[in-house]
Amino acid sequence: MPQIITTFAEIASRYRAVYCDLWGCVHDGVKPFPGAVAALQAFRANGGTVILVSNAPRPKPSVLTQLDRIGVPRDAYDEVITSGDATQYAFLSAAAGHKVHHIGPMPKDQPFFDEFADPILADMAAANPIDLVPLAEAEGIICTGPNSEFDDTPDDYRAAFLLAKTNGLKMLCANPDIVVDYGDKRIYCAGALAALYEEMGGEVLYFGKPHPPIYDLARRRLTALKGHMADEDILCIGDGINTDILGAMQENLDSLFLTEGLNAGQFGTADALDKTALTAWLLAEQRNPTYVMGMLR
Repeated sequence: MPQIITTFAEIASRYRAVYCDLWGCVHDGVKPFPGAVAALQAFRANGGTVILVSNAPRPKPSVLTQLDRIGVPRDAYDEVITSGDATQYAFLSAAAGHKVHHIGPMPKDQPFFDEFADPILADMAAANPIDLVPLAEAEGIICTGPNSEFDDTPDDYRAAFLLAKTNGLKMLCANPDIVVDYGDKRIYCAGALAALYEEMGGEVLYFGKPHPPIYDLARRRLTALKGHMADEDILCIGDGINTDILGAMQENLDSLFLTEGLNAGQFGTADALDKTALTAWLLAEQRNPTYVMGMLR
C-alpha cells in the first residue's frame, strides 16, 4: 500500500527534482489550482527543481503562453517538457513519411508545426519540410487530438481509420492521454483515437507519458539545468494512473498519485480517502505509486 500523505511538504525534502503533470494537477485548463502552485513554489524555494511534464501535443512555447494566460506563475516551475516536443523529433525525421495527414483541432494545434523549443527542430523543419495532405494522399498520420475536441468521439473516425489501415499508414500520437477535464467538461484526447486505430489493426507510435521518449527528453533538460541526478532524487507527480504512474514505474522513479484529478470522487474526498477502495483499485490496475494524496498542496 502506498503511503498516504496530506501535504507535499511531508515528503518534499526527500527529492531534488519533480516531474509534475500539468492538466488535472496544476490547472484544469481554465484556472490554476492555488494549493498546487504554492506547493511547487515552496519546493523551489527550498532548492528543488520543478519540471512540468505534460502530454500536451503542442510544443513548449505554446504551453508557456497557455500557462501565462490562465495564471500559472513562472516561479512555480523551472522547465516545461511536452509530448508535442518529443513527437516533433519523429515527425520532422519523417517517421510517418513526407506527406502526412493531420488529425487535430486547428488553429489551436498549429504551433505543433511551426513552434520549436529546440533550435535543432527548427533547422530540421527548414531542411526537410513535411507536407500536410488529405488522407487519401498521405504516407502517414499525425494525431494531436480530435478535430472538434469538444464534440468528437473516437467512433467518428472509424471510416477514416479503415482507409488509413488499408493503406498501411503509421500514426504518430502526440498525446497519449485518453481524456482530460476541461473545466467541468470531459473531452477526448489523441490517445483515445490512437487506441481505436490500434484496435482496428493500425500501427501507432507514442511519444508522451508513459512512453520513454518524453522521459528521455525530461532527463536531458534536467541535466542541462542542474547536472545529473540519480533516479532516487526524482519524483513523478500526476493524476494519470496509466500515464504518470505507469511511466514512473517503467522509469524506476518514485511517484505521487493524485486521486482528485481524473478519478475525482472515486475514493472518497481529498481530505478523507477510502483506503480500502483505493487499495483494491490499485491492485486491480496493477499500479504501485509510492505516495497518494487527494490534490497537490
